[in-house]
Amino acid sequence: MALIVKARAAAVGLEPELFAGHSLRSGLATSAAAAGASKWAIQRTTGHASLEVLGGYIQAGRPFEDNAAAAVLS
Repeated sequence: MALIVKARAAAVGLEPELFAGHSLRSGLATSAAAAGASKWAIQRTTGHASLEVLGGYIQAGRPFEDNAAAAVLS
């Protein structure tokens, strides 16, 4: 899977060494969280052993959403 991900990243002009099969798992967790899925539902899908570990897979793509500092900036 990692080789496919790297090849497709290179095909669209991205640096393949920045991507791996792990990117798919992280992307799924991040997208599901952004869409409002519960952490427990995401955990069941990804198979993470704990919510703590899952938290590391969910990336902050929009750091000013649901952020207390955003109210000050607007």
